[in-house]
Amino acid sequence: MKNHFFTKVKIKFGKYLARTFPLNRVRCFGLRMCGFNIGKNVYIGPNLRIASLISVKGCNLKIEDRVAIGPNVTLVLSSDANNSKLMENISPVIGEIILENDSWIGACVLILPNVVIGEGAIVGASSMVNKSVPSKKIYAGNPAKFIKDIIPNRINKD
Repeated sequence: MKNHFFTKVKIKFGKYLARTFPLNRVRCFGLRMCGFNIGKNVYIGPNLRIASLISVKGCNLKIEDRVAIGPNVTLVLSSDANNSKLMENISPVIGEIILENDSWIGACVLILPNVVIGEGAIVGASSMVNKSVPSKKIYAGNPAKFIKDIIPNRINKD
């Protein structure tokens, strides 16, 4: 029981660091403290919020290499009705979020559980993502919808 208490405190403190600390390196460290998988050269903007039931199996966050997350982003790993009588009839939603290599999450984005943002994909500012985003695509809106493909730069040989 004592060990469980300290695990909850560690996760709360890690989320606090990820949300408020001015240095990016420490924000990434805070997420690692929570047991999340954070890759190399990840940028996490200030005020990242992670909604999850503390120490519940199945709540997982994976951020691969070179991912950029803008300010005021919310990642929802789980959601429930807390103390409401709704809990008698509606189970909590528990899932994971995966941000693949080189993806870019704009400012004020909300990502719901069980979503994968594909490699090299972009999610526009203030979008709400409730379905996975394929690699090398731009999605935006509420709910986020396909905007256009990302086409690699072409060298003009004229």
